[in-house]
Amino acid sequence: MAAETGSGDQSGGLFSTTKWSLVLAAGDTVAPSSREALAALCRLYWYPVYALIRHLGNDRDSSKDLAQGFFAYLLENQTLKIADPERGSFRSFLKAVLYNYLRHERRREQAQKRGGGRPRLDLDFEGAEARYRSELSHDETPDKLFEKRWAQTLLTRAFERLGNETADESDHQRFRVLAPFLTEGSQGRSYADVAVELAMTEGAVKATVHRMRKRYGQLLRAEVAQTLADPDQVEKEIRYLFSIVTA
Repeated sequence: MAAETGSGDQSGGLFSTTKWSLVLAAGDTVAPSSREALAALCRLYWYPVYALIRHLGNDRDSSKDLAQGFFAYLLENQTLKIADPERGSFRSFLKAVLYNYLRHERRREQAQKRGGGRPRLDLDFEGAEARYRSELSHDETPDKLFEKRWAQTLLTRAFERLGNETADESDHQRFRVLAPFLTEGSQGRSYADVAVELAMTEGAVKATVHRMRKRYGQLLRAEVAQTLADPDQVEKEIRYLFSIVTA
């Protein structure tokens, strides 16, 4: 399975196996693909990192600089060379490295120069700030919020991939109408209502939703598997992530 860098597969086939393979490729700084691998990782998981930094009490501008600086730090200090899939999930590894980085930054005397002169990624911080404010909660710890956003990132990735599999405009329209039945409920609409809108029988709508749910589950498992070294831990990780999201 090719590694993805956004909505859809934009990696051009550069990385061909798992996210952990992407991590190890990013850590191999002598390889020509190292920087591309790091950029792919950053674009996949940057929002949970930004939101955690923000929730730890940093203001908007400092959080933006710290997030940019963190991803540059991963490459410049060859931190990913110590990444070990046998130690657990990439989620846990990235969070631990982030905390170490933030402790290091707090000790720096010239905090206003965070990230200065380092390569910067083109990330949507305006959108991230709006999302962060809409999600803001004072009832959860920074760690819990990081893991919730991590889970939401994987759920969104699987959902986007499912939508991208639709072949033409009519399929896209059907997907948009049926998508609420996959995750957040039908929003008060019945299968019969949707069948009229889509010019389908109610039975056909139910069968289509069943297939979409099955495929969505497959895509989610694929996303989660790419952050773990042990495939036997996928179901356990999914249960944990769902418990975090629904808590």
